[in-house]
Amino acid sequence: MRKTAFGAIVAAAMGVAVSAQAADLGYRRAEPYAVQPQVYSWVGPYIGANLGYGWGDITNNLTSPSGVLGGLQAGYNWQNGAWVFGLEGDVQISGADDTFAPWKFSNPWFGTARGRVGYAFNNVLVYGTGGLAFGEVSGQNFFLTENHGTIGWTAGGGVEMALNRNWSAKAEYLYVDLSDKNFTITGLPNGYQFGVIRLGVNYHF
Repeated sequence: MRKTAFGAIVAAAMGVAVSAQAADLGYRRAEPYAVQPQVYSWVGPYIGANLGYGWGDITNNLTSPSGVLGGLQAGYNWQNGAWVFGLEGDVQISGADDTFAPWKFSNPWFGTARGRVGYAFNNVLVYGTGGLAFGEVSGQNFFLTENHGTIGWTAGGGVEMALNRNWSAKAEYLYVDLSDKNFTITGLPNGYQFGVIRLGVNYHF
């Protein structure tokens, strides 16, 4: 009787051990599939805001306007594998200005309309961008103030990281060339060439 009871206990213990080992093996086999990361999709429209700093020079003048800037952007992305293609436009309010002798030049606002091409490392996008730039260059002396709208070009690049399905954050550099306009206060053509570094957030729909 004792032998029979002891044998039953041993058999039960062995059964539990085998079941636990099998469960452990099953868990280990499933584990690699459980930790596979999801692939982030960059496709679709987005809107956002940015804040940064601009600095540059006025052609044919010794002023070098610089200052804080900020604005809004909107765009749309397409994706083919890891490659991401997009269009983006933005409008910026700028505090860049500088004074030299009798002249003061500033850039009250500017905007861009650009294409973007990037490579996505899942939720991290590294991209280059370039296109049209437009804005206003303002000049004044002791007697006269002039404001000229102008167009030009821009090029740069950046990195954007998706924080979750809807929100992303980016860091970006642009070089902007707003072409020359004839200014009465200097008697010369003056334009504004400047660099921009900015941080931004986007909401993806």
